[in-house]
Amino acid sequence: MVNNPLLTEPMAFDSNTRNKLVQLVNDCRKLLEEEFGEQLEGRFGIRADGQIAEIDTLTSLTDTELTIATILRQRIEHLRSTDASGGKSEVAIRRVLREQAFTLLNRFIAIRMAESRELIRESLAQGDQSKGFAVYDQITGSVLGERYERYRCFLYSLFDELSIELGALFDRYSPQGMLFPGEVALNKLVAHLNRSDLREVWAADETIGWIYQYWNTREEISKIKKESAAPRNSRELAIRNQFFTPRYVVEFLTDNTLGRTWYEMTQGNTTLSEKCRYLVRKPNENFLGEGEAAPPAPSEEGLSKEEILRLPVHVPFRPVKDPREILMLDPACGSMHFGLYAFDVFQTIYEEAWDLGIESLRADYPEKSTLLRDVPKLIIENNIHGVDIDHRATQIAGLALWLRAQRAWLEQGLKALERPEIVKSNVVCAEPMPGDPEQLQAFATKLHPALAQMVERIFEKMQLAGEAGALLKIDEIISGLVDRARQAWKSQRSDMFSDEDLGIPTQGEFDLSGVSSTRFFNEAEERIYKALEKYAEGSDSDSSGEYRRKLFAEDAAQGFSFINLCRKRYDVIVMNPPFGEWSKLYKAESKKVYPNSYNDILAAFVDRGGEILVPGGQLGAITSRTCFFLSSYTKWREHIILKKLQIRLLVDLGHGVMDAAMVEAAAYVLEKPMEGIAQA
Repeated sequence: MVNNPLLTEPMAFDSNTRNKLVQLVNDCRKLLEEEFGEQLEGRFGIRADGQIAEIDTLTSLTDTELTIATILRQRIEHLRSTDASGGKSEVAIRRVLREQAFTLLNRFIAIRMAESRELIRESLAQGDQSKGFAVYDQITGSVLGERYERYRCFLYSLFDELSIELGALFDRYSPQGMLFPGEVALNKLVAHLNRSDLREVWAADETIGWIYQYWNTREEISKIKKESAAPRNSRELAIRNQFFTPRYVVEFLTDNTLGRTWYEMTQGNTTLSEKCRYLVRKPNENFLGEGEAAPPAPSEEGLSKEEILRLPVHVPFRPVKDPREILMLDPACGSMHFGLYAFDVFQTIYEEAWDLGIESLRADYPEKSTLLRDVPKLIIENNIHGVDIDHRATQIAGLALWLRAQRAWLEQGLKALERPEIVKSNVVCAEPMPGDPEQLQAFATKLHPALAQMVERIFEKMQLAGEAGALLKIDEIISGLVDRARQAWKSQRSDMFSDEDLGIPTQGEFDLSGVSSTRFFNEAEERIYKALEKYAEGSDSDSSGEYRRKLFAEDAAQGFSFINLCRKRYDVIVMNPPFGEWSKLYKAESKKVYPNSYNDILAAFVDRGGEILVPGGQLGAITSRTCFFLSSYTKWREHIILKKLQIRLLVDLGHGVMDAAMVEAAAYVLEKPMEGIAQA
């Protein structure tokens, strides 16, 4: 390593720098929304007042533009029909306009940040005079049209190249990113991004997070809160809770969850003891061996606080894991501030794991140098998981981790062509499954009737994903469906049949005809996932409605990525979750799903986090401090904090911690008791 990333201070975003970013975001947002608003109405027949022209009246459009017009209409109808817009076309159109604007801006900012790190040739820094475009233009010549057209094609090619590893942001077929600015608007946008007083910010990892937070103005947030005390939909829930987590809080919570986990696995023999500057350790910690029980705790009676602090502490045995199996989740990830710092910690963990001689790791990586080359890829593909209900957040979170990986390779001295390709990410947007009935039916016909019925119910339940996010217990819903089908099959099966006999046709919730063995139910979930993957690849469909089917399959694959993430169990959960009122669309459901914590979203996040931790897993959170003393949280404290989890650390932070949030905050670490170890 060229330097120790844990000891590298991030760029200081003082108020002056942040004010410049606020102005940049406001200027770019206004420019793009005006540009795309004109395109929607003038070119695609979609007016801001909700009136939408019939597609067959758009006779002047090219085939490509007709495809875009169709997809935009499908997106508007999807938003309107899923209550994201309250059923109003004009609200859905406004939402689409914002989506197009922020996606385009995020793409350009990503390119600008990649340029500053020399990950790609200069492409935006000098507009159409950039060196990368000059090479492209020399190769392609004038065959692509006028200079603007050629520059646009160059940028499209760049989008496509970057989409290989950053599909969530750069996929040009995504309904959220179909539009591109005209020549005048493009030149103005490039000029905004190349302001001389912003030159340094493009090299800072946190820039993209601040831009995410500043997209929605304080005036808009105030207007939303004035119109409704509770969030009316998932978008308002996301906007109300965009609070930047300070770096020191990120480090404190990550050091004492992920850092502490590795510290205990290595029984203190780790350099994280020094690198994690907020790691809390007592002066006299004794690590127990495997199967060793702790002796009775000494009495604290009559001792001073200092004497109590020096009493011996016995740390339960925690077996060392292959680092690829240490899973971390941020269930409300925003722009991935926790993940960025956790990336640094994981780098140290991987290096030390190889030195410890972990057999599974050494088997795959006999040479340490080969492992270190792959570590950035391994961290993104295996360790760091994130969920958010805001598409912008997941776009930016994926980008932030990718840029962090590129920086790690740069520090190793690896050239671009020598760097491993990152083939997947575990950052997922929680959103409803696609609502196209025809495409759902086409997919379902490929499955056994019982599996098709289960899939249809899963799609129905996933309509709440955008409102509940990581709190949607879709894993339990799926296993519940399979269990109900299994019980129905057993109850209607004659005792005279053996497990290998032919199944009998049944009536009721599921069509179980032809099911001959309990093996069908044991494999049901995986069969659903494999069938969806096959469908998404297009290997079993005809070409009719190909583009619609492609969009359906991509949306469905995204939905099942969310389901897969919900099925996992995590060693570490860190978060700055939403707090306050639920979205109106999920409030009633929350009382049934979270009977001990429905009074506040933050309480439900801690509740759910405790459920999906492994035994011995650690949860770190920054939330309002009121949950620890208000009577409305009594059931939460009694049933979750004092029964299911253990408080390891609690810091009362007070006001002014989370930027503009008017809340007194607390940061705390909770642990899920290890199996066989009684609650303290």
